[in-house]
Amino acid sequence: MRALQHFFGYNHILSTPYHPQTNGVVERFNASMVVQVSKLQQKHHNNWDDYLDAVIFAYNSSKHRTTQYSPFELLFGRSPKLPIDSPPRYFHFDRPNAYFVHLQKILQVYHQHAKFNILNQQSYHKRYYDQNRPDPHYNVGDRVFTRIFAARGKLDPRYSAEPKLIVQTNHPTYIVKHEPTGFEHRYHVSDLRPVTLAYGDNGSI
Repeated sequence: MRALQHFFGYNHILSTPYHPQTNGVVERFNASMVVQVSKLQQKHHNNWDDYLDAVIFAYNSSKHRTTQYSPFELLFGRSPKLPIDSPPRYFHFDRPNAYFVHLQKILQVYHQHAKFNILNQQSYHKRYYDQNRPDPHYNVGDRVFTRIFAARGKLDPRYSAEPKLIVQTNHPTYIVKHEPTGFEHRYHVSDLRPVTLAYGDNGSI
């Protein structure tokens, strides 16, 4: 996996349960799609799948606030042709591959502009998010309390009653071990709280 990361030049971020931010593109699309489908379906809520094609096409042909382009434009290098649009113009190319070369140039410009817009939006949102946000880091051997995700009442504890041991780190993802059972689970850093009391090797105070 690390060799693929280096070859393709991407950063592999592990996904954790109850923390879907690492799948942000998918989660953002799902949120938009659910809202639109819920507006179109009938009161019996049994025909939502009839509108999927229309909703997806509307999403793909709409300009996104972050990129300032529609997904259709970034994929095909042009705006989609709708039935109400005028007939498309005809182009003459001297060579069979001339259109492909032309399309490559168009897509390169679109992608460069979209990347620039994405980086600007990311920088803006990061500054806003980091204003009052703590950024704790943990080491192997640290003990932490973990968030309880099961259904609970308003007065029930939000975090585990006993500390757990961090056995592997890949910030912001951590592998935490419950020492009495040996069970290990992956948590996002936002679902951990540091233990401020001194605990012995067996987890006792």
